[in-house]
Amino acid sequence: MRLRDYPRRVVCLTEESVETMYALGLEDRIIGVSAFVERPPEAKQLPTMSVFTHANLQKIVEAKPDLVLGFSDIQKDIAKDLIGMGLNVWIANHRSLDEILDYILALGSMCGVRKAAMDYVAMLEEQLENAKEIASQFKQKPKVYIEEWDEPRLSGIRWFSQIIEACGGIDINQEKSFSSLAKDRTVTDQEVILANPDIILGCWCGKPVDIQSFSKREGWSQISAVKNNQVFELDPAIFLQPGPAPFIDGIPLVQRIFKDFQK
Repeated sequence: MRLRDYPRRVVCLTEESVETMYALGLEDRIIGVSAFVERPPEAKQLPTMSVFTHANLQKIVEAKPDLVLGFSDIQKDIAKDLIGMGLNVWIANHRSLDEILDYILALGSMCGVRKAAMDYVAMLEEQLENAKEIASQFKQKPKVYIEEWDEPRLSGIRWFSQIIEACGGIDINQEKSFSSLAKDRTVTDQEVILANPDIILGCWCGKPVDIQSFSKREGWSQISAVKNNQVFELDPAIFLQPGPAPFIDGIPLVQRIFKDFQK
């Protein structure tokens, strides 16, 4: 395929597509982004065309993109409208670390830079394997509760759970992480109390984590993580977007928490 056949004008409706485009050297092709974009910081200067659940359809059409990138079933209506307006749209729905890597390869191929994508994925795979090697030397595997939202309690999505496992922890809600819909990952206070996690990782999407609130929940003061001050706030811009961020910055952050737990 000739270079001019690849997308040259791309609108990114979510954060992970922006970071992936930058990682593959395709930033000059981005003509619009989500208002929530944070990585890399310079992407904030690009024209804003959407939030996660809504998009300025007319603005997108007027920009004349060759490709519009989005994520998850939540953006299906945006995709439907844009396709109806004659645009080329790709809505991915990847949920695991392997699927994130496949997404990067697919996007690289779609944009004509498959070799760069393969090299980048190889680097991310090496980082993941290094994390597993370090974790294999830990004497203790902490039980971990991931909380992506407080009301209702929402446990971690699949790729987040896999990072915990790769870094040497045990996700107390691992089975729930396989559910692609958020409503299927809700947990009760009693479930968390009975599991008695050693570490709690709060990563609320859309607002700061209130660390003090965990000890105020009924019955939670008896949980090991709460008693031992092992409740941490993690950045959703790193952990809750299915792109490079969970690998690049997410793994090292979790490794540090787990390493300190060994002491």
